[in-house]
Amino acid sequence: MNYMHGHDDDEFDPENPLSKPDVPENVQDAIRTLLEWAGDDPTREGLIDTPKRVGRAWLEYCEGYKEDPAIHLSRVFEEVGGYDEIVLLKDIPFQSHCEHHMAPITGKAHIAYLPKNKVVGISKLARVLHGFARRLQIQERLTAEVAECIWTNLDPHGVAVVIEAQHGCMTGRGVKTHGVEMTTSRVLGCFLEDHRSRKEVMSLMGY
Repeated sequence: MNYMHGHDDDEFDPENPLSKPDVPENVQDAIRTLLEWAGDDPTREGLIDTPKRVGRAWLEYCEGYKEDPAIHLSRVFEEVGGYDEIVLLKDIPFQSHCEHHMAPITGKAHIAYLPKNKVVGISKLARVLHGFARRLQIQERLTAEVAECIWTNLDPHGVAVVIEAQHGCMTGRGVKTHGVEMTTSRVLGCFLEDHRSRKEVMSLMGY
């Protein structure tokens, strides 16, 4: 008796039972070429499926190209109950990849805004960060893009974004210096114009 009602046998691929994304042959060839150029044998057992795995991994690393991160700020709440203080989300972990060496950028971000008459669910700030991080990036641009997105879509009094990260292109190659973090910031609105407001938000972030 067949209990798999609704299952379409025409859609099932026994060679890909988990329905993972197909990786075009030219992409796999490029990865094989890189493996060979680096000094390994892409035909040996441990590397046979590596081109597919790497191709799928990069689809995931770069999911941010498929979306506009501003979509996460489209649902706002205008009944803020008179709340007029800073909203801050601290220590948001993220991973990106640098556009110069495609090496990992790993770190954390602090995102704050001073609402005027719109707030969003707090998780949406993290989603904006991840939307931009899941692209080839430089940390300075990532910081600015997150701040500008919040500034444009929420129309707050002020926005402050600080990112601290380590860069694989520095720890795994070149000078091979470990334990060094790069810090970048972008402040807009009242946090830029008013020294006391900027000092308050930076203090809340731990600076």
